[in-house]
Amino acid sequence: MKYVLVTGGVVSGLGKGVTASSIGVVLKACGLRVTSIKIGACLVPPFHDYGPKNAFSLGFGEGSGSFLSNEVDFYPYLNTDAGTMSPFEHGEVFVLDDGGEVDLDLGNYERFLDIKLTRDNNITTGKIYQSVIDKERRGDYLGKTVQVVPHITDAIQEWIERVAMIPVDGKEGPADVCVIELGGTIGDIESMPFIEALGQFSYRVGPGNFCLVHVSLVPVLKAVGEPKTKPTQHSVRGLRGLGLTPNILACRSDKPLDINIKEKLSLFCHVPVANIINLHDVTNIWHIPLLLKEQKAHEALLKLLNLQGCPKEPMLEEWMGRAKLYDMLQETVRIAMVGKYTGLSDSYLSVLKALLHASVDCRRKLVVDWVPSSDLEETAAKEAPEAHKAAWRLLKGADGVLVPGGFGDRGVQGKILAAKYARENKIPYLGICLGMQIAVIEFARSVMNLREANSMEFDPDTTAPVVIFMPEGSKTQMGGTMRLGSRRTFFTVADCKSAKLYGKVSFVDERHRHRYEVNPNMVPEFEKAGLVFVGKDETGKRMEIIELPSHPYYVGVQFHPEFKSRPGKPSAVFLGLIAASCGQLDARLQASDGQIIQPASPAHGNGYSTTPRTYRNGGSLKKQLPIKSLVNGGSFRSNGNCVHVQHSST
Repeated sequence: MKYVLVTGGVVSGLGKGVTASSIGVVLKACGLRVTSIKIGACLVPPFHDYGPKNAFSLGFGEGSGSFLSNEVDFYPYLNTDAGTMSPFEHGEVFVLDDGGEVDLDLGNYERFLDIKLTRDNNITTGKIYQSVIDKERRGDYLGKTVQVVPHITDAIQEWIERVAMIPVDGKEGPADVCVIELGGTIGDIESMPFIEALGQFSYRVGPGNFCLVHVSLVPVLKAVGEPKTKPTQHSVRGLRGLGLTPNILACRSDKPLDINIKEKLSLFCHVPVANIINLHDVTNIWHIPLLLKEQKAHEALLKLLNLQGCPKEPMLEEWMGRAKLYDMLQETVRIAMVGKYTGLSDSYLSVLKALLHASVDCRRKLVVDWVPSSDLEETAAKEAPEAHKAAWRLLKGADGVLVPGGFGDRGVQGKILAAKYARENKIPYLGICLGMQIAVIEFARSVMNLREANSMEFDPDTTAPVVIFMPEGSKTQMGGTMRLGSRRTFFTVADCKSAKLYGKVSFVDERHRHRYEVNPNMVPEFEKAGLVFVGKDETGKRMEIIELPSHPYYVGVQFHPEFKSRPGKPSAVFLGLIAASCGQLDARLQASDGQIIQPASPAHGNGYSTTPRTYRNGGSLKKQLPIKSLVNGGSFRSNGNCVHVQHSST
């Protein structure tokens, strides 16, 4: 096993995750099998204001960089997992197939390399310390004094070696290279045990099996107007003082660096000029693997890892095509994101990515209008009239409406009003998890005249409980007690829009995270009124997908399809939302009528065939649409999530 360690210096938020994942992409394109490990070094990942900057530009943290590599997450917070953490504090909680509630970075890793991770790929300081304490309680240390060194550092190394051997690409046997990202900035007190462990680890595996890539900042001071290398020099000196020596420097900058800057860095940092890579700002992060290839970073990596026998040059044509296509998109599609965590876009990071994947597939530039759901409510009209007007202006100006998942009753009435507006005005609507339950509540109140209809989450004493607490759930234990992970949904209506978008399969496997569900006893009343439950679980009693046949696209799903969306393989229901929002849905549904895809074995996930041009999770075969929106020379400056955003306050 070969190991590549990626560290960061000077400041946080340089894009180490993007760099680490891009290294993985390049090595994978050389024909190597790649896995990776992330060691986070800050109490919580840094979040930043998503202004109108480049997708890979200075000022964006690891979490904001869209796509990262397949990694095992090591975060030094003491939580067992991310399941009970607030989205405002930590961003979204990403759910894996096995039900692991993990940091949002693991979602980035899955998207970047199209892999499937498990809960073992995510470790916190809490897990490390808990494992050591459990061993001490069992007497595994034979009465010795348990200390950070060697017991904690040994546990970290053992975890790295164990997880590095786990295949994540669907093939048998371990990977060839493991990319390890050390989060945070060199010198952070929280990461000291991990740095010590990595120093010991590099000595153990030896030269030729270990390569250190240090990502650092080369800023340009306005008063001087030239790049300054001193911050990087000091960062490298600090790294050496901790027992780690960089083999490759990845220098972040606003603009490309001249050769004389690289020569100066080489002189003072003792790194060959050929091993100094400049990662300057680009329009979207799909360009980063291309930058690495252009500067022959793969050659330096292969040489340092004694993998020079690898004959293949990186095959990155697909990446190049996607990066160029995205930059050329001009025609927009506007989606109103109605939620309670709109002040922090990382709270809905996977949703944003799924929208992006679908919009690129539809040849549209995505514009997300953030609509705080509480601003839509009548109380806001009195307390904050300007915010109220701005929220409704954004909602009414959108091509489509999306209500994502969430917990708690704050802003629920605003979400219900958004669902009602979309239903009554034939605006494409997608409700995810809570968003589906919102659609059910609104339909019950407005169409079925059940004025007291509500969820027991918001009103335990409601006389019309259309959404109820699941029997197997726990009301006392919060962490890990929801219905989590991959569950199978069977289509009960073969010709519904959702089934067609998934490729006319009989079932799909999607990831869940919820405690409440649609009341199965009221389903006949809903269907009599016109709301159809087209997808159910294996028992037929748990509602998974709703559709309104009389509406152009009004879909709700109990699961979270965003967690399995990929670049080039968009989630089927997200694709339906974007296609409906830009007038392409009918053509895509007609294309799906031309061929029926038989379910494959469960090993293929979601039961869809592996025939070419099948959408993620069983999506339909697609007729290629004319690319009317491509304009030569088009450019695009994004907000770090590869989408334009607009808040209701602007």
